[in-house]
Amino acid sequence: MKTFYITTPIYYVNANPHLGHAYTTIVADAMARFHRCLGEDTLFLTGTDEHGDKIVQAAEKRGLTPRQFVDEISGHFRALWPRLGIANDRFVRTTDEQHKAAVQDFLQKVYDAGDIYFGEFGGHYCYGCERFYTEKELENGLCPQHLTKPEFISEKNYFFRMSKYLPWLREYILANPDFIRPERYRGEVLAMLESGALEDLCISRPKTRLTWGIELPFDHDYVCYVWFDALINYISALGWPGGAEYARYWPGEHLVAKDILKPHAVFWPTMLKAAGLPLYRHLNVHGYWLVRDTKMSKSLGNVVDPLDMGQRYGLDAFRYFLLREMHFGSDASFSEEALVGRINADLANDLGNLFSRVLSMTAKYCDSQIPAGTVHTDADRAIEELCASAMENYLQLFRNVRFAQALEALWELVRALNKYVDSQAPWTLAKEGQQERLSTVLNILLACMRKIALCLWPVMPKAAGAMLAQLGEEVPDDGTPPTRDLAAETASLSGLRVGAKAAPASNLFPRIDSAALAEEQAAKKAKSQEKTKKVQAKDEKKKADAAATSPLPEISFDTFKSLDLRVGTVVSAERHPHADRLLRLLIDFGEGEPRQILSGIAEYYAPEALAGRQVCAVLNLAPRKIRGLMSCGMVLTAGVGDCCRLLTPDEVVPAGSPIS
Repeated sequence: MKTFYITTPIYYVNANPHLGHAYTTIVADAMARFHRCLGEDTLFLTGTDEHGDKIVQAAEKRGLTPRQFVDEISGHFRALWPRLGIANDRFVRTTDEQHKAAVQDFLQKVYDAGDIYFGEFGGHYCYGCERFYTEKELENGLCPQHLTKPEFISEKNYFFRMSKYLPWLREYILANPDFIRPERYRGEVLAMLESGALEDLCISRPKTRLTWGIELPFDHDYVCYVWFDALINYISALGWPGGAEYARYWPGEHLVAKDILKPHAVFWPTMLKAAGLPLYRHLNVHGYWLVRDTKMSKSLGNVVDPLDMGQRYGLDAFRYFLLREMHFGSDASFSEEALVGRINADLANDLGNLFSRVLSMTAKYCDSQIPAGTVHTDADRAIEELCASAMENYLQLFRNVRFAQALEALWELVRALNKYVDSQAPWTLAKEGQQERLSTVLNILLACMRKIALCLWPVMPKAAGAMLAQLGEEVPDDGTPPTRDLAAETASLSGLRVGAKAAPASNLFPRIDSAALAEEQAAKKAKSQEKTKKVQAKDEKKKADAAATSPLPEISFDTFKSLDLRVGTVVSAERHPHADRLLRLLIDFGEGEPRQILSGIAEYYAPEALAGRQVCAVLNLAPRKIRGLMSCGMVLTAGVGDCCRLLTPDEVVPAGSPIS
């Protein structure tokens, strides 16, 4: 039997789970269910990453030991998944004894092969990333992720000879185009490998600095670097090196967000190569969920609770929205309005309406018994062919992690069936006494509805099960898939249980009152604005207090005059191609040609919202190169809690107007 092994990242337990964690795990759950529907022997792994500096810091803030802290937060993750309809087979923790033993076996294997060495190293350490950066990797002396200055640490450590395997990895990626998907992330990894910035990987931390980690088997004075430790979970959970499940399921494939592309696309393959182990099949990389094109922030009150969304709008509808709304690999914006729009349009109007009207007519004209029928007309054959092609497209797209497109392919059939009902007019056939034709039309509709429900089971397991039950199917209640050969279901409209009792009606997806939602959103917005005002007032008081107790040194008027401060008008804005936090702005300062300035405001402003806005900037800063692009100046912002706001004039002034 063909096997399929899918993993999520193991989630870092320095904070509670949020929408991003939920999306990744729901997608992995849908992939696992999909492959089970194809009859494949499937294993689905998730878990938590529990070592490192940030865990110690988070535990200290709570007044807990690291062990107490990770037990609590890991428990939150484990408890959440079943409540989101997620049925993982394994849950791994990096504090598990089996995992620790596997990490030490892996380390010893690579050490014995000569690919781990001891050396003295001075490097730029970012505590946010928990890793060292080389000079080449820094952007103007700053961490490229956090845009903060790392601390220079000089110490003796152990290093993995990663550089030895980088040329091999580049050739492997070039020879295997679908190893990393979508294509855009394959390109990013190749750019990393060709940049010359990657060197050997520091894989230890001295116990004098950190004790919360897995001890190196060949030196008890050091613990393992958290990323080297964490990645090994994908095989330790299978019982590597000697476990039967490792032999059965590896190699598998991984599902990750784009912020952890480098460890999974560079560190992990080179580690596996050094250990002489097979590489994973695919690395599937998705984008971020934003809220109104802005990063989620507790201070802004826009953090999305996935459990709350599932409870309010229906868990399966929420799962459908996540897979349908995000084009896998790209960022997507979450809003309740968009969620309600999808529910009302796709589920209530299209799918729900189809089930409601067809089951009602089956009850009225056939006493709810599934009628027999035979394809006769061109319209019948067109629907039969569309059903087959829609399912084939769905299967192919879903296999290739193009979930939104797969669901759209299926919805082409849903919409066509509603039109088929209108064109064939079963009510007219009944009125005219054309019982045989009426039976055929209803049979074709019910058979296609069954195919749709089978395809939707990976995405909406409870709703799909309810749809199948309404069609007279016997649905397993133990979570097993309703079919083990979904691919074979595309061959014909067969499979419908003629004579079985169907439900007399269906109301799986009731419409949501958009007006009531709008009122609720307005109330939320007012509350959020009030909260923001309080945060701003608190921040202003803090700054005022700080200014009173620690005034900045005075400067002369001549020093102030040396700053070229001007107002400009944004001509265009776009995301930096190699830095998620940066926007590339072209700004008119009345100089003839727009000036390019890079600004770290991507998490607070959508690019399309900036064109035409006026901003304040310092123009006579020395130009600097950031992630391959030159920045000629600095846009001025004001800090507001965890957020920032652009400084702008209170009314439009000519571009280039001086600030004095």
